[in-house]
Amino acid sequence: QVQLVESGGGLVQAGGSLRLSCAASGLTFSTYAMGWFRRAPGKEREFVASIRSSGGSTYNVDFVKGRFAISRDNAKNTVYLQMNSLKPEDTAVYYCAAAPSGWAQGRSDDYDNWGQGTQVTDSS
Repeated sequence: QVQLVESGGGLVQAGGSLRLSCAASGLTFSTYAMGWFRRAPGKEREFVASIRSSGGSTYNVDFVKGRFAISRDNAKNTVYLQMNSLKPEDTAVYYCAAAPSGWAQGRSDDYDNWGQGTQVTDSS
């Protein structure tokens, strides 16, 4: 059974930083592309970033470029999202997702497993 478990969310002031983690089990992690999505209150889920199965390529949407960075450790079956210079509009539930192809970007249908999410909230 595949499990994706996010952690690292919490309250943070504008301008602060958080690092989200997503621990994967029940899958051959090194063959899956991984992505982060988020759902803000009252909004649709949106894509944030993805990383190739090997970790050799990443893709970020424009509104997080220069602020967020996705990375992975295949030895630990974990993907990370480092979030810096957080803004109030970054408040959302953040989800990690796994795509069986080696590379995926923002299309949700490419991902076949999802975590339960971790809440990030602006405390300003």
